[in-house]
Amino acid sequence: MSVAAIDRPPALPRGWSRQRILGYALVCLWIAFLVGIAAYLILAWNGELFAKYAPGYVSGLGITLLLVAISIVLGAILSVPIAYARMSKNRVLSGLAYAYVYFFRGTPLLAQTFLVYYGVGSFRPQLEMVGLWGFFREAFNCAIFAFSLNTAAYQAEILRGAIQSVPMGQWEGAASLGLQKLQTMWKVILPQALIVALRPYGNEIILMIKGSAIVAIITVYDLMGITKLTYSRTFDFQSYVWAAIIYLIIVEILRHAVEWIERRITIHLHR
Repeated sequence: MSVAAIDRPPALPRGWSRQRILGYALVCLWIAFLVGIAAYLILAWNGELFAKYAPGYVSGLGITLLLVAISIVLGAILSVPIAYARMSKNRVLSGLAYAYVYFFRGTPLLAQTFLVYYGVGSFRPQLEMVGLWGFFREAFNCAIFAFSLNTAAYQAEILRGAIQSVPMGQWEGAASLGLQKLQTMWKVILPQALIVALRPYGNEIILMIKGSAIVAIITVYDLMGITKLTYSRTFDFQSYVWAAIIYLIIVEILRHAVEWIERRITIHLHR
């Protein structure tokens, strides 16, 4: 047998395999679905309806973005001590942090929102005594409180995992240079950990954007709340289609933004 015959690459498979047929079929179904949605929106277009309810959609979108932005920031602040407690060698501290993360990651966000919105009303006299009833009687504030506690649990695990992914040699190298632990964490560990955590953080924000639709159930007129109100007045299905398109646009913008940031902060790793 010649050397050329031994080194020759295997022949490419011919014909249509089951996987290829299934893949093309799924793509065709998605294309047909998108074409059908576009055709429906064109045929069902109502200029008067758009002019009347479009400002409400803009207002609802602003409420959604404000709710998610405040919750993400507050959750990020809360996640730092929680992540520290999760990594602590103190069993009591780490146990409490584990219980917190376990509860908020193991129960639905909808149930947590209901517990805050409907549950705090049972403690109205106590809340009035400490001056907190003015905050919790507003549905928007209850949503922020529940969302912040929920995302803090997820962000704490993201931060903990990212920090622990940094090799121990980084700590040892920083110690050999005389850096204190706080300096090492701030100048050496966190910059590397945030690169690892960027995509999970982006996914968490996207999940919060989509999960924020549940606040419509507790009378917050966010994007989904306005959509429900519009449908209840018009019984026009395209009100939900437009809401879905807006959510999709937001998610795509966030996804591309995270990818752009990742390319920028990892440019030194590209060869």
